Amino acid sequence: MKFISWNVNGIRACVSKGFLNYFHEMDADFFCIQESKCQAGQVELPLEGYYQYWNYAQKKGYSGTAIFTKHEPLSVKYGVGEEETEDEGRIITLEYPHFYLVNVYTPNAQRDLARLPFRLQWEDKLTQYLQGLDTDKPVIYCGDLNVAHTESDIKNAKSNRGNSGFTEEERGKMTDLLAAGFTDSFRYIYPDRTDAYTWWSYMNKVRERNIGWRIDYFIISNRIVQNVSVADIHAHVLGSDHCPIVLEVENISI
Repeated sequence: MKFISWNVNGIRACVSKGFLNYFHEMDADFFCIQESKCQAGQVELPLEGYYQYWNYAQKKGYSGTAIFTKHEPLSVKYGVGEEETEDEGRIITLEYPHFYLVNVYTPNAQRDLARLPFRLQWEDKLTQYLQGLDTDKPVIYCGDLNVAHTESDIKNAKSNRGNSGFTEEERGKMTDLLAAGFTDSFRYIYPDRTDAYTWWSYMNKVRERNIGWRIDYFIISNRIVQNVSVADIHAHVLGSDHCPIVLEVENISI
């Protein structure tokens, strides 16, 4: 099965930049997006053969997630019960007979770290939620997680240390999650690879020079990690300040 995750930074803008061409070319079983930045009725996507599940933020032009899938789920859940981020449309969970798919747009700690305390509490709740799901069946957790976990996941580690997305606290929460029974699928396939990024600033020539961060992930339950056959980054795909990431998993049934 093929999974794709992409922070589209506004689905309406991304559609005007070739989103649908890429979507149909990839023919994925599951296509997750973050930062959709739209409300119900503001965009109609002609995705024949796909069920569409949207979690809209109450604030217009902000946040939001969606999953497009060929496979109808047993159940759909929006959020994990947390009050603040429920309004921001950040989490969708699809349940299938043999696994859960969780699509997330993690809150940014903000440039001045004003939202860091909330972000850390949110991470704790999400980890507990994922662990709870994992006691039932394996989890495939993906999205823009707004953290570069290690120095290999960021171009300029020294100058960015302590900045939003590369604080010790945020990186530590990722470490805690992985220690709780999960694996970063990209690092499973490419443990030592550098210069592999999923987000670049819009500043002049930054993307062309590959000065980026890897902050988009597929995190999976340890017990299905051996089923991962592909974990890829499609850095050549434009349309957003993020690029799509791809996961292919074998021997796991719907």
